Amino acid sequence: MRIIARRTIVHFAERHSLAKPALYRWASTIEAGEWHTMSELSASFSGAKVLNADRVRFAIGGGAFRLIASFEFRRQIAFVKFVGTHEDYDRIDALTVAQF
Repeated sequence: MRIIARRTIVHFAERHSLAKPALYRWASTIEAGEWHTMSELSASFSGAKVLNADRVRFAIGGGAFRLIASFEFRRQIAFVKFVGTHEDYDRIDALTVAQF
């Protein structure tokens, strides 16, 4: 699967070194994976929460950080919409945020 707006992950990891290993692990898993439904995707990520038909919230680094991505399974693309601390996540609308 291809990740769009990967720079959002890279920039956040540069500012939050504690999140870097977990974010890069998430990115590696996404890039190596091939999913065709939300059910398949959420089965691969136990801490993931499906928000709607195309968005998923991932707990990163034991839940200290959050990542929201939108998925287009037909084209095998993951769009990174948000990366932030748990506190940052509490201040945004997860269904409409587009950080990149």
